[in-house]
Amino acid sequence: MSKLGTLGARLHRGEIGYDFVGKRFIWYGISILITITAILGLTVRGLNMGIEFEGGAVFTTEKTSVSVSQAEKYAEDASGHDAIVQKLGNGGLRIQISGIDTGKSDEIKKDLAQNLNVDAEKINADLVGPSWGDQVANKAWQGLVIFMILVVIYLAIAFEWRMAVAALVALIHDITITVGIYALVGFEVTPGTVIGLLTILGYSLYDTVVVFDSLKEQTKDITKQTRYTYSEIADRSINGTLVRSINTTVVALLPVAGLLFIGGGVLGAGMLNDISLSLFVGLAAGAYSSIFIATPLVADLKEREPQMKALKKRVLAKRAQAATQGDAPAPLAGDEQPYDDENDDAAPAVVGPRNQPASRNRGRGRPSGKRR
Repeated sequence: MSKLGTLGARLHRGEIGYDFVGKRFIWYGISILITITAILGLTVRGLNMGIEFEGGAVFTTEKTSVSVSQAEKYAEDASGHDAIVQKLGNGGLRIQISGIDTGKSDEIKKDLAQNLNVDAEKINADLVGPSWGDQVANKAWQGLVIFMILVVIYLAIAFEWRMAVAALVALIHDITITVGIYALVGFEVTPGTVIGLLTILGYSLYDTVVVFDSLKEQTKDITKQTRYTYSEIADRSINGTLVRSINTTVVALLPVAGLLFIGGGVLGAGMLNDISLSLFVGLAAGAYSSIFIATPLVADLKEREPQMKALKKRVLAKRAQAATQGDAPAPLAGDEQPYDDENDDAAPAVVGPRNQPASRNRGRGRPSGKRR
């Protein structure tokens, strides 16, 4: 078995672990810092909205010897707006100008034909009116809001309202970071970006639900025992699914990285950036939020319940008594039942390697001599 596989098996059995919930305020601080940076980028620089949202025109020319930088200058002089120019495979140019009135497109087309030294009749113009762009933007917001509502309803029914709230916070966290990166980088926001956002929300929700499902199973009848607090069981759930979440995220990020860095960067296929950047940033943020934000937040909310407060008090009291008496704590690991009150030692949920009972192999060795 590989080292990563061995690590994952040991994490799943509870032989080793990391205190994610105990250090939750560190993760909260990191997330708040990243979110503030994203909001500042969004406030200061704003989003570079595509013509599908703001309206405008896309001009496609035949083969020309004019460079991309020269074409950008000609387009900006003719329209008075910023232009995005891409070199096509046939030697032609794709010139995108946002925020212009469709009635001005014919005049811009003539100026471009003259400056680029091409026939005006052979320049193809695709026009998008601002009213249609507003409709697209409204539909995108409606789709996002409906998605969020359905997620909260499903999680509240399948699990409980605290998990629904935590998942919603994690999703908003992922969206804010992704949109903020778009503002800082300056990539154009198109319908492909919206599709990418909805896709990464699905991935983020998948990782979160996996941990929540494990947490729900392990905390069943938690108040009937006095060994572990809710936060400790939450830690075990995160550690048990940690390697799975990492593997899923890495496998998903590899093809997306190929689209972003090779397709969009090396090959110059700029339109791939619209969806690949949102996928890349969103997948990474989603993996982070499902581990470091969603489950610790659930533990925070649950620990505020009177039952969980009473349970924590009993657990700590039992541990103090065990420490006074010098009893050795028994770890929760392997196939042990988490709420086995026969050995009700108040030990942390994630501790060192499990000790094999001395009586397990007693009498199983081969006899040294024959029976007489």
